[in-house]
Amino acid sequence: MPPTQVSWALLVFTLPREPSAPRVAVWRKLKKLGAVLLHDAVWVLPAQPALLEHFRWLAAEIRESFGEALVWVAQQGLPDQDDTLVGQFQTQAEMEYLAILSALDAPKSGEKNDAHAERAALARRYQQIHARDYFHAPTGDLVRARLEATSSHPDTDKGGSGDTNGGGA
Repeated sequence: MPPTQVSWALLVFTLPREPSAPRVAVWRKLKKLGAVLLHDAVWVLPAQPALLEHFRWLAAEIRESFGEALVWVAQQGLPDQDDTLVGQFQTQAEMEYLAILSALDAPKSGEKNDAHAERAALARRYQQIHARDYFHAPTGDLVRARLEATSSHPDTDKGGSGDTNGGGA
């Protein structure tokens, strides 16, 4: 299989140590986007237009907090670096998908309403992970199938909302 060729968006920034709230807020937003930390304050995402826009907004927020920020679009310069970085994104998503599978395999409470609420929370977690699974980690399809199976299983979803498409996604 030929090496993957991907363009990457990089956010390079510095923020003052105090107050710490802006640094924490930026970190949370980067994690929510599924960005990968390359080195110190160098974060990377695939260079998709929507993700570039997120990085631009974050750069503006960083500057408003008296920091410095640069947004770059780049390509790897050495063979196999793209594959390595894609693997990091897939591993990140894979770990989150495995946590959902573990939760699905965990013993359930006896209450049907509790089981339904747990399944709905796991479905929301799946949607959040799937939205930032830019390179389609293999376990994602298994998690989706398991969630769909639990939503149609009569013991876990009696009388629900009438939603027949697995939670509206």
